[in-house]
Amino acid sequence: MAVKSTEIKTLDELYAKTGNQLVIYYGKKESEKEELLKKFTEGKKFFYYRCRQASAAEQNRMLGEELAAHFDVRLQKHTYDEYFNRIKSGDPSKLVVVIDEAQYVIKKDPDFLKSIVKLRAKRLYPGPVLIILASSSTVWAEQEAEEMFGEDARRIDAFVKIEDMNFLEFVRRLPDYPVSECIRIYGVLGGVAGYMKHWDHTADFKTNICRLVLSPGGYLFGMAEAEIASELRELSVYDTILSAIAQGHNKLNDLYQTTGYSRAKISVYMKNLSRFDIVEKVVSFETGGWENAKKGVYQVKDTFINFWFKFVYPHLSDLYLLKPEEFYDRHIGGELDHYLNRYFRNVCMEYLALLNQMKRLPFEVHKMGTWVGKTGNIDIIAQSSTRENIIGLCNWEKPMLTVDMCEEMALTMEKARLSSNHYYLFSATAFEPALIGLTEHDPRFTLIDMKEL
Repeated sequence: MAVKSTEIKTLDELYAKTGNQLVIYYGKKESEKEELLKKFTEGKKFFYYRCRQASAAEQNRMLGEELAAHFDVRLQKHTYDEYFNRIKSGDPSKLVVVIDEAQYVIKKDPDFLKSIVKLRAKRLYPGPVLIILASSSTVWAEQEAEEMFGEDARRIDAFVKIEDMNFLEFVRRLPDYPVSECIRIYGVLGGVAGYMKHWDHTADFKTNICRLVLSPGGYLFGMAEAEIASELRELSVYDTILSAIAQGHNKLNDLYQTTGYSRAKISVYMKNLSRFDIVEKVVSFETGGWENAKKGVYQVKDTFINFWFKFVYPHLSDLYLLKPEEFYDRHIGGELDHYLNRYFRNVCMEYLALLNQMKRLPFEVHKMGTWVGKTGNIDIIAQSSTRENIIGLCNWEKPMLTVDMCEEMALTMEKARLSSNHYYLFSATAFEPALIGLTEHDPRFTLIDMKEL
């Protein structure tokens, strides 16, 4: 099974440095953290310990037993200082010490953290050693770890986050699928590697959704709420807010009217959801037409959680009453293409970013985003450092991208006070013949279909 290489490369660079290093290595539960660690430690001297949900004393005992067995040493004091003083690589090579799900021991036992700091500072085993504190808690790694280290946070050499796959990485795992089908799958699973392992490459999209998401025994059945509950309490409040956002109530006042919660309460819970990368605020690209932009808009950032709360959560009774295929036909099939517009736009934006890296755009793009207006949106704005613009228009669900759609975009550009000499028109379906005729001899326009993507 292929795993992401970016995060392994970062660890290899740390490993190659002289002296001792300490890294916080983290990602969500389905990020393939364990597979990445296995790949990284291949051919290296290493010690791996997986923390449990246990008392401080029991954690100490279990780590000591595993360490004694691994290094064939006899322990006497049974302290973390002793443990990390007795580790060894057996030769001049660097030793890798991996403490997986480290938050379980760090939260319960301050002595562990003190010993880790001493190990990093060469006051125990002198090294060289690379210490990896791994975690599947994003909130702990990003919000709590540094506070727990206190003044010793300066001893942390790097925070390495295992990101979800981008679309290019996603497509490489589905080499036999057409791009359009990859986008459909991407719009459900996002770039979560662990979810992809359960996708049946021999079955079609609907069959996979019915088996994985809509069947009580499916791997992703209830996964969305389990992911939220793994980090956050008061699931009923979070579910209520997420359901409202997924159904289009995406402004603070809309959420207040829909949920009945106070604005202050919603703000607190939205902040927590943002910390956990579940919700994000949509910020329009800065243009001269700020008065025409829609402000304070939120969306569900986590792709699978968005899918669940858009299509499944509102119809939970039917989920248990209907056959999966019936549920899909009644509640998903008809609205799926409209839902996928957002993810097709993201793919098109990633395509432009790739062209920019390859220096195949009219100019070097400095920043990229979207513009959300009160009466219309601009899918993609890619801007140079001198404020030249590339405008992107993306069509996923309409039978073809038409001249009228381009004229509508031009009107929206006026409201956003934007101008451009470069237009990239993306269509997952087709282009209107009249549009092809108009753009054929106009160098301002580039038409990109699914084959090009």
